Amino acid sequence: MDALTLRPWSAGDLELLRVANTPEMTANLNGVESEQQLVDRNARYLRLWEAGEARMFAIEDEDRRSLGSIGFWNSEWRDEPAFETGWFVIPDAQGRGVASRALGLLIDDARAHRGERRFLTAFPSVENAGSNGVCRRSGFEMVGTFTDTFRGAELTMNEWVLDLVG
Repeated sequence: MDALTLRPWSAGDLELLRVANTPEMTANLNGVESEQQLVDRNARYLRLWEAGEARMFAIEDEDRRSLGSIGFWNSEWRDEPAFETGWFVIPDAQGRGVASRALGLLIDDARAHRGERRFLTAFPSVENAGSNGVCRRSGFEMVGTFTDTFRGAELTMNEWVLDLVG
């Protein structure tokens, strides 16, 4: 199994967002984003890292090829400070455990940088079997389901939580 690393997000990672911005890759996220939305998201990742409000990474294999993205950002969960996480793995790298292994690395990073935050949360679409499986295999507990607006449309999501202290 290839070794993975998490490399801090850089300005040059905009192309990785473009690769993932296909109807197939965004089917569980209410569709693709415009080029301007991608540019804005790339800038937001950089700005939030600099401000200490998020830690976004490119997932790389041992040959330094980018396989996807993963990160966490400051959030509130059930009225207390938490982190929220999200990820994607490009189609060529799917089905090899990349997301689960990257999430394991991210959990270690979140524990090291948690400050007063106790929980790491994830909210994949109920239709996203892959991401829900990653949460389950990574020790998250599913504590509910809810519907909210995401990218301009309703999205029903599972509510997963991991205790970073336990």
